Amino acid sequence: MYSFAANWDWAVGAQFFTGAADGVYTPARIEVPAGQPVTLRFTRQDPSPCAEKVIFGDLGLSRDLPVGRPQELTFTPVKPGEFEFTCAMGMYRGRLVVRAA
Repeated sequence: MYSFAANWDWAVGAQFFTGAADGVYTPARIEVPAGQPVTLRFTRQDPSPCAEKVIFGDLGLSRDLPVGRPQELTFTPVKPGEFEFTCAMGMYRGRLVVRAA
């Protein structure tokens, strides 16, 4: 079991959701509508080097995650589809599902 521990929140339009990770990204699947701004907020708890960054490679997005300091990533997904997000070493994985509006 991996020990990536990070709390995170995300907001889509007027909706606000919360989640927590204990060992992996949780939730490992996030669904959002295309064409609406999305804000993901990460608070890293794991000091291991692998947890230093979250990367949304297919979207060209990433965010450094200093330990204990909330970091936000705001973007507007345009293209529907499924997009993987990972830690810096690619060990921890999740999926962003963008639905057609």
